Amino acid sequence: MSRGRLTAFLRGFWYALMLFLYAPLLVVVVFSFNSINSSARFAGFSLDWYKRLFANDVIMQALWNTAVLATVSTLIAVVIGGMLGYGFYRYRLGRLSWLVWLIYLPVIMPDIVFGIAEMTFFVLINQWLGILAPGLGTMIIAHVTFQVPFVALLVNARLLALDPSLFEAAQDLYASPWQRLSAFLLPTLRPAIAASFLLALTLSIDDFVISFFTAGPESTTLPIYIWSAIRKGVTPEINAIATLMIATVFLIAMLSMLGGRRRRTSDT
Repeated sequence: MSRGRLTAFLRGFWYALMLFLYAPLLVVVVFSFNSINSSARFAGFSLDWYKRLFANDVIMQALWNTAVLATVSTLIAVVIGGMLGYGFYRYRLGRLSWLVWLIYLPVIMPDIVFGIAEMTFFVLINQWLGILAPGLGTMIIAHVTFQVPFVALLVNARLLALDPSLFEAAQDLYASPWQRLSAFLLPTLRPAIAASFLLALTLSIDDFVISFFTAGPESTTLPIYIWSAIRKGVTPEINAIATLMIATVFLIAMLSMLGGRRRRTSDT
């Protein structure tokens, strides 16, 4: 096969793959503007379903719960995961270095197993101590537990890419621990922290299984609402919710990509 034919084949394969991946999402977006209550036939363009969406108090409450859950859990996970990632780097050669492998457990464990384990734990704690009743608080704790590993791994990977002599140079310049943190460590880790923040935020917004097992009656999120409403049939209103979620995740991904491109440009 000539080079030109190979290039044409790979280009065609790329377009076919993109169509396979994103055509279903495009269908959801298109039918969210359908003028009739149908997901099988497009009868015309309309914004009525978006108007009904924003006028629905239940959906707005689910949107608020999703925003609070994603924001609070992500901020907590970035702080804990950042310190954990630094700890893994600092003590990577010690006797407890094997503990770093435990961080992969929440990453590779199936969501349904993790969700059931979290639910069982919260129920037992609530029965014994009368705290951690199912609700937004338990959902935040559950989300932090699966967000922290991703943050720690990204921060640890960034630290491993650094020259170890940089830490020694900071000490040789008589920098205090706070000065090393504020003037060296945090600026150096800024790309990893930003990337981990966006990744953790996206994971929280997208999560359904763990949220479903740890939610309470007043803490319904958008993914849980979509699942409960879709059992009655897919409507343009559900498509409108899904379109807004797709747009949010797409916006986060674009901001992450633009931020990475700006950092690469400034480095050069």
